[in-house]
Amino acid sequence: MSKMKQRTEVLSRRRFLAGAAAAIAAPAIIPASALGAGNTVPPSERIVMGAIGVGGMGRGDMGAFMHSEGVQMVAVCDVDTEYRDSAKKQVEDYYAQKSEKGSTKGCAAYDDFRDLVARDDIDAVTIATPDHWHALISIAAAKSGKDIYCQKPLTLTIAEGQAMVNAVRRYGRVLQTGSQQRSEYHGWFRRACEYVRSGRIGKVLTIHVVCGGPSQDCYLPAQPVPEGLDWDMWLGPAPWRPYNERLHPASWRSYRDYSGGGMTDWGAHHFDIAQWAMGMDNSGPVEIIPPDGKDVKRLTYKYANGVEMYHGGVSIEASGVLFTGTEGKIEVGRTHLTTWPKEIAEEPLAPGEVHLYKSPGHRRDFLNCVRERRRPICDVEIGHRSVTVCHLGNIAYALKRPLKWDPKKEQFVGDAEANRWISRPMRPPWRI
Repeated sequence: MSKMKQRTEVLSRRRFLAGAAAAIAAPAIIPASALGAGNTVPPSERIVMGAIGVGGMGRGDMGAFMHSEGVQMVAVCDVDTEYRDSAKKQVEDYYAQKSEKGSTKGCAAYDDFRDLVARDDIDAVTIATPDHWHALISIAAAKSGKDIYCQKPLTLTIAEGQAMVNAVRRYGRVLQTGSQQRSEYHGWFRRACEYVRSGRIGKVLTIHVVCGGPSQDCYLPAQPVPEGLDWDMWLGPAPWRPYNERLHPASWRSYRDYSGGGMTDWGAHHFDIAQWAMGMDNSGPVEIIPPDGKDVKRLTYKYANGVEMYHGGVSIEASGVLFTGTEGKIEVGRTHLTTWPKEIAEEPLAPGEVHLYKSPGHRRDFLNCVRERRRPICDVEIGHRSVTVCHLGNIAYALKRPLKWDPKKEQFVGDAEANRWISRPMRPPWRI
């Protein structure tokens, strides 16, 4: 029996038993919503979800999924009591407005993600924690039979990404990386990639990716832990250090123990588009050369196809990607798609040119794939490969010397020192 059929039968059986128990205890009056009438989705077809990490982006993901047709949000998890309680209230208030009774207490709240993923009534989870938690939670969710919408950057290390890909494939899960530029922003990023892959700028020579730089070591002074924050759980697998308000809730991306900095933050978006445009979703560069202050002015990636990609080096409105070919240029960001010559974008794609998958929206694409048991537009392998490019750049910056990379084996070539940077030790008891 296929995993898709097994999952469908398990969900159907679970909901049948729940419905049977309710029927025994309740009067034989069935509301129209239970049958899917009135433009509602019947319970047997709903995707039951939980949200892990509900501050900032996590709150946005939770709210968007909660408002999606066919979704029931039943649990939230956060190590910060204020965030956790506020998210729980938001969920319950939303469903109370839709309820005939006008009130509901149907949302559970957890401090520990393991309690949420252990629930067998939850089909899928959102993960919007700091980066150093993504892999551990995603793997635990996959093992527990949950599908996963995980914010980018997907991982803190290359080894974490390899482990996530293995877990998602082994347990037959759907994982959508939150690199929404593939789905949103008027389709500008998709169109730019279609033009590049269709040869409209000729042979691609160079790509410039504009984003921030690496993270740094953390030497912030100790401060009292705020009431209601489980600081030890916030740190999790990261090395122990005292609390400082810059780490929670806002500025943790600046520090190496929790993130790769702007390189993995915006880089996970823009290097992802560069990879997509080159058809490198399952591959990557073969050489990474850091700036040396002499001949090499900026971080340079070399690909086996001859393309050279640079970190920065051009001025782009906000941030984004510039593709330069033998016959033209394309610049794309969240505010614009500009081509030279302009005719590149004016001529509709011909049937014989490259037409990439047109996502219905990043979250909607995830929900569709959960129901249809197929891979989403930014599958776990894609998210892993894109952030690997960012990690490779950070490692080259740190070691200050050229590196050779084998994208098939996902190892540095003949470089034991560099290969030690592929993974990091985790603070006990956490491990992958």
